Amino acid sequence: MRAFVFPGQGSQKVGMGVDLAGASLAAREVFQEVDDALGQNLFAIMSDGPDDTLTLTENAQPAIMANAIATLRVLEKEGGISLADKGDFVAGHSLGEYTALCAAGAFSLADTARLLKLRGQAMQAAVPVGMGAMAALLGANVEKAQALADAASQGQVCTLANDNDPTQVVISGHREAIERAVALVKDFEIKRGILLPVSAPFHCPLMQPAADAMADALAKTPPGALQLPLFANVTAAQTADPAEIQRLLVEQVTGRVRWRESVLAMRAAGAEHFVELGGKVLGPMVGRTDREAQTTSVITMDDIEALLKEI
Repeated sequence: MRAFVFPGQGSQKVGMGVDLAGASLAAREVFQEVDDALGQNLFAIMSDGPDDTLTLTENAQPAIMANAIATLRVLEKEGGISLADKGDFVAGHSLGEYTALCAAGAFSLADTARLLKLRGQAMQAAVPVGMGAMAALLGANVEKAQALADAASQGQVCTLANDNDPTQVVISGHREAIERAVALVKDFEIKRGILLPVSAPFHCPLMQPAADAMADALAKTPPGALQLPLFANVTAAQTADPAEIQRLLVEQVTGRVRWRESVLAMRAAGAEHFVELGGKVLGPMVGRTDREAQTTSVITMDDIEALLKEI
């Protein structure tokens, strides 16, 4: 069995999608449709930068999605395969959950782009710049990370944002609390704490205004039927119910991304092969979570051709 998985923020880089667009009409059509939906030339930012413009949350989120869906469309249109035939599950890391839902047919490409643009804007606006922060804890499991977050909070928000794999947990909250946590890592037998270059503290209670904004947006643009079931971030459980997915997408803004648990749940459900489209971040996380899992990360035309021979 096979799961198609889709990366989250941080996988963007200037030049993304350029080679795909140069080689494939299917990819160019995706980037044009996203540009049309947003009323901006996002592909120009993806192609040429500048980097700080691409990294803006409101640009990075639809850009990462567009790149992954372009990869999928090339696979489907030029490889003559369909996601529904070659996959059994989909999942995505944070914003990648929207990409997964687009890939599974629950959202149109244009609606996905608009939802992610709004999501990025709402997340950025939820907390004044400088008030929040995130940090990656390397060599930390959930128990150690939780103990550290509890000790560092001191009445402020300091929560687990991403449970990525057995060796990496990300915390999020008020900047002072996150900085205290980074200073305390050795006391909790955690190898390192690294402040992340993000513009807002994602996946923590400070994001509630963004969750409210997404609740309104998803009420107007709800997900439809899925061709494949989704393993949801906030539950690490399988669902294909559009109403439940709509609720979980709102919870996801403030809730923990349970990626490690999602991988284990997909493995327990029979997934042996994890195919990451549009990035090379999730594959290694899957490998660190379960060494027996087969992983393939697909970005380039060469990657696509190699995958087509494999599946």
